[in-house]
Amino acid sequence: MNKRTTTIYPKHQRILIQMGEQIRLARLRRKISVEMVSERADISRSTLWKIEKGDPSVAIGSYARVLNAIGMIEDLLLIAKDDEYGRLIQDVELDKRKKK
Repeated sequence: MNKRTTTIYPKHQRILIQMGEQIRLARLRRKISVEMVSERADISRSTLWKIEKGDPSVAIGSYARVLNAIGMIEDLLLIAKDDEYGRLIQDVELDKRKKK
């Protein structure tokens, strides 16, 4: 089976690296070992290391399991929480409907 590759732009890669670093620091602050998180998240240690390095090949489900293992699963709800651009588009559409 061929492995799919995706183009990751430098800006997006920096975001993934920052997110991985934040996860690593949260784990360290909680004094939870790599082995413990890996076991709790049911992933390999190498997958956890990839997450902490911002590797784009790791599935989002693995990120969710790691966040759950370190007690931060609610942080996933912060993704796109305040969608200013989406609200702007929505408001423009609402304005168009009012004028009709």
